[in-house]
Amino acid sequence: MPFWLDAVVAALLVAGAVFALVGAWGLAKLRDFMKRLHGPTKASTLGIGLSLIASMAWFAWHGGFTGREFLVTLFVFLTAPVSAHLLVKAAMRSEPSAVPPRRPDTRD
Repeated sequence: MPFWLDAVVAALLVAGAVFALVGAWGLAKLRDFMKRLHGPTKASTLGIGLSLIASMAWFAWHGGFTGREFLVTLFVFLTAPVSAHLLVKAAMRSEPSAVPPRRPDTRD
């Protein structure tokens, strides 16, 4: 494997690990449910995506690319925002104080 590809794969793995760590830290440390939801849906999804892209690059170079990593990446990027949206809707329905206040209508 050439050095440049090895460096790219290593950088993607390190960046993916950092984003996953930040997402896990946000899930564990933030107080509110709405704030806590940002950790796994934003940072961890990006971390998983970067790690899967590194895996795709490594397996493509070594002749074992099957497309499974691409499908997993696509599935994660499609389902994480949808599940977060549904969780927020359920939280707002069950807890009325979770609904943000409405802005007054300024059109006069």
